[in-house]
Amino acid sequence: MPAGLIALALGGFGIGLTEFVITGLLPEVAADYGVTETTAGWLVTGYALAVIVGALGLTAATTRLPRKPVLIGLLVLFVIGNTLSAVAPVYGVMMLGRVIAALCHGAFFGIGSVVASNMVERSKRASAVALMFTGLTASNVLGVPFGTFLGQALGWRATFWTIAVIGVITLVGVALLVPGVRSDTEQPPSLVRELSAFRSGQVWLSLGMTVLGYGGMFGAFTYIAYTLTSVSGFASSAVPWLLIVFGVGLFVGNFVGGKLASRSIDGTLLVVLVVLTVVLALFAVVATSPVLTVIALVLMGAFGFATVPALQTRVMQYADHAPTLASGANIAAFNLGNALGAWIGGLTIAAGLGYTSPIWAGAGITLAAVVLTAVAAGAARRGRSRGAVTTGSVATV
Repeated sequence: MPAGLIALALGGFGIGLTEFVITGLLPEVAADYGVTETTAGWLVTGYALAVIVGALGLTAATTRLPRKPVLIGLLVLFVIGNTLSAVAPVYGVMMLGRVIAALCHGAFFGIGSVVASNMVERSKRASAVALMFTGLTASNVLGVPFGTFLGQALGWRATFWTIAVIGVITLVGVALLVPGVRSDTEQPPSLVRELSAFRSGQVWLSLGMTVLGYGGMFGAFTYIAYTLTSVSGFASSAVPWLLIVFGVGLFVGNFVGGKLASRSIDGTLLVVLVVLTVVLALFAVVATSPVLTVIALVLMGAFGFATVPALQTRVMQYADHAPTLASGANIAAFNLGNALGAWIGGLTIAAGLGYTSPIWAGAGITLAAVVLTAVAAGAARRGRSRGAVTTGSVATV
């Protein structure tokens, strides 16, 4: 295993912590700034929208630059954003810090996914991407619960100071361990070639699958602290431990999803998304039961994150000749899904539908992902069949 993958996974850990830890701290942040839970939830939505801008804008702007220095520059941005969040005196400054930190998120994962896949042979690319995203899952297993506990014990600002320190350590790791040269088979970077990847209908279908497939799970997850305390009856002090349970599911799902995606990307996505839809619907029904809620948390995390390696690898597969910008666009799609899920979840709460309503909304979004995935998989099969027929005809001539 290349040592550089560990550095990239560490970056994923820090970025994942920044993205997800806020969900466990929303009640404390809302109380500190004197805002409603829906307004506090915009710290999640605002972050996700800024990721989209960074994933597309920064990735496109840095296409011609060497990837390693770009990764280091993105980590500098990450440290600045989290430091600003830690010292923010008012809600607006807190949002600004979240936005600055988020700008590096999409570009880091987009460029990092390409770097990770180029460190290994082609047959192991999905596993290499999954390993990089292991940092993201580890942030949920260990980082988010610890960050929530730290925020509840020492104040939520302490959590963001800790994230800033992790960013500095990550920067050093990337500088020392990530290769600074392209692989021998990789073409020199070109923005025109990168943009040409978006001529593929399958690239666009893949992006749509990511928006819906991940947005459903995240929509349910955004307001999970309120669901756990107000519906399931857990004390707020139990939330960090319950997030560990959720994180274990993420970790297992990411690992298994990476293995399955190496065999069949579309088959993995169809099965996992169908099961995730059922899990979310059942979670909304049994949320009043503490025991069943714990089981549902594990399953939601496992099936929700089992889609990630397949979704990221799929868009890179159909943009194989120019994967960097398409990879970044898929990270934007993940976070567009985050924003969509959080926004719809917030609307359902504001409409007075209760704290299980975001879970129902998530189930509906995921069901739409199932339909789109079936359409995309069918189109891909027909495309391969036409290609085989064409090849056969040419061969006979």
